Amino acid sequence: MKCNLCPRMCNADRFSPGGRAGFCGALGTPRVFRWGAHFGEEPPITGERGSGCIFFSRCTMKCLYCQNSPWSWKGEGEDIGIEKLASIMKSLALDDKVENWNLVSPTPYLPFIREAAHSLAKEGVRLPFVWNSSGYERTETLEEYSELCDWALFDLRYSRESTAVAASAAPGYVKAARETVKWAYAKAPSRLVVRILVLPGHADEAIENLAFLATEISNDVAVSVMSQYTPSYRALETPPFDRKTSEEEYLSVTEAAADFGFENGWIQGFESSDPAAAFLGENMMQGHGTVS
Repeated sequence: MKCNLCPRMCNADRFSPGGRAGFCGALGTPRVFRWGAHFGEEPPITGERGSGCIFFSRCTMKCLYCQNSPWSWKGEGEDIGIEKLASIMKSLALDDKVENWNLVSPTPYLPFIREAAHSLAKEGVRLPFVWNSSGYERTETLEEYSELCDWALFDLRYSRESTAVAASAAPGYVKAARETVKWAYAKAPSRLVVRILVLPGHADEAIENLAFLATEISNDVAVSVMSQYTPSYRALETPPFDRKTSEEEYLSVTEAAADFGFENGWIQGFESSDPAAAFLGENMMQGHGTVS
């Protein structure tokens, strides 16, 4: 089997022994950086007991500003087999008693995740899945692995192809991400959360994505408008990504969310832009409230 899971459709023979990695760098064994109960997601996903996040190594995008570059770009993490992956999922469910299994950037490893989930289902161990990604997905892949998407937590990062290529090396991102969101809304509108991270110098693209949601899907979509951008990794030498988002830029987006009539979701307080909070889940949603 050759890999065409993401929109790049590398056709890489990565699943065979001695196989060749595609763009993302993943091979024929799932690689995980860390896992655990996470309390920093949006409230319906965090719930009372936390979301059982599994952070997969490698990524189908290469964002200049990636805060997770040690594992997304550089591939740090542990190669684990299906049995170990199932063990991690089982521990999250039975020991940590989390609300769900939150698959962070899972796309390169979907066949393995499905196999692990099937083995646990035979033991009667089941939880809802959160598919947590940049939105750079193929709807054909989403359909094929739809049982891993009870909750959809997808980004709409860019509205212009030139920005997607320059900032994330992701050709075709805009079309792919918008089709991804449409697919998720059609599947389960009440279990879709669309994250809008306001990027420095690109607040207009966040507004354009809000306009897309309001006019081509619905303004009852739950949106999570986020101010937490902090320059990291290669962004530190790449304007305008080498600075934080300004308060003026952020307010222009939050005001647009209100103008477009969004009433479901969360607005992150501008003062909440702390990268440690974003990853560790410490008060990540502090300052969020219902869109008004």
